[in-house]
Amino acid sequence: MKQENILNVTLLEPRQKHPAIFARFDELLGGESLVIHNDHDPKPLYYQLLGERGNIFSWEYLEQGPEWWKVRISKNAPEGSSETLGEIAARDLRKAQVFKKYGLDFCCGGKKTVRQACAEKGLDAAVVEEELQQADRQFTTRPLPYNDWSLDFLADYIVNTHHSYVKQSLPEIAGYANKVARVHGSRHPELLAINQLVTGIYDELLSHLVKEEEVLFPYIKELARAAGQRQEGAPAMYFGTVRQPINVMEMEHESVGRSLEEIRRLSNNYALPEDACASYSLLYRMLDEFEDDLHIHVHLENNILFPKAVKLENELNNGKS
Repeated sequence: MKQENILNVTLLEPRQKHPAIFARFDELLGGESLVIHNDHDPKPLYYQLLGERGNIFSWEYLEQGPEWWKVRISKNAPEGSSETLGEIAARDLRKAQVFKKYGLDFCCGGKKTVRQACAEKGLDAAVVEEELQQADRQFTTRPLPYNDWSLDFLADYIVNTHHSYVKQSLPEIAGYANKVARVHGSRHPELLAINQLVTGIYDELLSHLVKEEEVLFPYIKELARAAGQRQEGAPAMYFGTVRQPINVMEMEHESVGRSLEEIRRLSNNYALPEDACASYSLLYRMLDEFEDDLHIHVHLENNILFPKAVKLENELNNGKS
């Protein structure tokens, strides 16, 4: 029988306690546990661990005073084969950087598992899964708790952060795409195709934002308000269930995502030729940044806001609010 992994922090100097616990936790493999013994409630450690390591552990009190507090901290097992890219990113958005590195679409294509997505790209799933586990140990930034926010707050955040960014940056990108295509298109014909794709994104995405801001998001906020007031039944809307406009939004997300993927292919991952001018360089940089923002933008909708809205509407209609 394997000996239990125990750390009695009362034997350590105060300044050594948390570093020692973090060091022992980092040594754990997925599915393994550490039991800490303390003479007071170590709840502040929970919040520090959550903030610096992310939502990768479970916390179980074995004893709660008055003399001893004993807590079992278990590191979550690696992502199972049934967990999707979107679910992984929703739990910890920092792992999206791994998906980006390997060209795995966690927003529009977020309903695929890691192994499914890797198989489609011809990637070694074991390598990607190992990097996802390593991402748990990278603590450069503390992720925003999108998955914990109320639906109305998340909807407002998307509008004020990502919609505002699209409205501000997309006209400028379209202007530069047109200018660079005119100047350099004869020597770099891919710029003509990129300009056409940017024009299509411009037309589709600005119309898309209007539908979300004037129809879908207000209804989602009505759902949140109804649940808060413990109403029976979801608010009535002319489009039937919330799933109908969500289906349209997700299809439009996929269309824009395909266009950006094609732009990245045409530009050879935004590689600049030797004769690129300042406008050429700026266009590629802005497109790269725009794609990054859109991935997070669509992820927040497809993988968090929309599924929760569907669930909430079902709960209201089934009398579970």
